[in-house]
Amino acid sequence: MTKIRSTTVLGVRHNGQIAIGADGQATMDKHVAKNNVRKIRKLQGGKIVTGFAGSTADAFSLLDKFEEKLESYGGNLKRAAIELAKDWRKDQYLRKLEAMMIVVDKDELLIIAGSGDVLEPDNDVAAIGSGSMFAQAAALALKKHAPHLTARQMVEEALHIAADICIYTNHNLIIEEPV
Repeated sequence: MTKIRSTTVLGVRHNGQIAIGADGQATMDKHVAKNNVRKIRKLQGGKIVTGFAGSTADAFSLLDKFEEKLESYGGNLKRAAIELAKDWRKDQYLRKLEAMMIVVDKDELLIIAGSGDVLEPDNDVAAIGSGSMFAQAAALALKKHAPHLTARQMVEEALHIAADICIYTNHNLIIEEPV
């Protein structure tokens, strides 16, 4: 079976702003399968933005479940994330899904993982995917040494740095901010 690798997703909260972005590359084994995948999705009229890493089909299944949870809990991001994580861990079908998500609204920045975790990242930087450690390190450095940048600028620059280092990450970026 061909292992699918791809993606770097990064969320940053800085000076009251939140931005999330991802590269556009999907890789199968040692080959680029597609270079313009859209891994960022707006939900609830743009109030909530998600980014996913892992299997695309699995991520879409999780996005559907997450949207259901948002509807059930009146758009409450944290509650919907916790309920999704509980289901993801308990449900036999969902447990097999191989993906992770970063979800943001104007106030919250969360990572949701299949282990049942909902994480509020340290230092207001969340990163997932194959280039996550490169993007996270770059974003942390930018927060420390370039505090004049906006959250969006930090996400963009950190993703470009990750793309320069990680072969599974490209420079075709999508960056969004919740409304």
